[in-house]
Amino acid sequence: MAKRKLTQNQSRRIKQKQHDSNTQATPSTALEDDSHLGAEQAGRVVAHYGTQVDIEYGDQQTRRCFLRANLDSVVTGDHIIWRDGDDMGVVVSCQPRSSLLSRPDSYGKLKPIAANVDQIIVTVAPRPECFTGLIDRYLVVAEANNIQAVILINKSELIDDENADFFADIHTRYSKLGYTVLSISAKQGLGIDALNAQLRNVTSILVGQSGVGKSSIIKHLMPEQDIQIGDLSDAKQKGRHTTTHSQLFHFRDGGECIDSPGIREFGLWHLDASAVTAGFIELRELAGQCKFRDCTHQ
Repeated sequence: MAKRKLTQNQSRRIKQKQHDSNTQATPSTALEDDSHLGAEQAGRVVAHYGTQVDIEYGDQQTRRCFLRANLDSVVTGDHIIWRDGDDMGVVVSCQPRSSLLSRPDSYGKLKPIAANVDQIIVTVAPRPECFTGLIDRYLVVAEANNIQAVILINKSELIDDENADFFADIHTRYSKLGYTVLSISAKQGLGIDALNAQLRNVTSILVGQSGVGKSSIIKHLMPEQDIQIGDLSDAKQKGRHTTTHSQLFHFRDGGECIDSPGIREFGLWHLDASAVTAGFIELRELAGQCKFRDCTHQ
């Protein structure tokens, strides 16, 4: 028997019921009765766990909070307003952001990663294999969001005769464009002073493939932190995801850093052609001078 075709009103009612059902299932809506909640106070998200976050308030005190169901995405680094409860707090609103770093997921939907970031530390290493195309994608996103970018070559102890020219070219090429390029070894403690100076008094985020040593770098800078460190896969020499959520750390010398889960791909299909072109800073002056009107500068 053929399925009965629904009218627009029927479809709309079904979708509304589904939405209401999903909303009722969200843990934070169990707190609709606000009578037991405390006064509103300011805080900052320092770790994100799906429907729950850790917020920092006062003198770096932390509290686990639910997220209100009617809130748009809240990410690590967000300044928020929250109210305390008996067992957990509730985040009730999010403050305006100075920046928001996002990336498309496998379905093409934008997934926010971190907010209020001043500096992106694009981290690469000899292993897993470094691809300049991935560096360029991060730089385009940084330029599109008006966030300063730094290129950090970790695991310098693995640079040898086979890859020395490649990493020397990275240093020369991006330095000529005006980007700061640092070379360190978190394992051996080399170049850490220069990195410390770069991180001081700003909010940074370390991005890059799994396995390049982002968590190892933070562990070296903050040995007192309980940070899980993983090894490369023996079979594919690719990183294992040891960081499962974004977390914000404070450095003793000033500044803070967000450690984000590693990613192997970083697409740009959420940006239009003009934004991608502008992200390659060496093309900015040239792009408007092309004699071909329909040139896409590919």
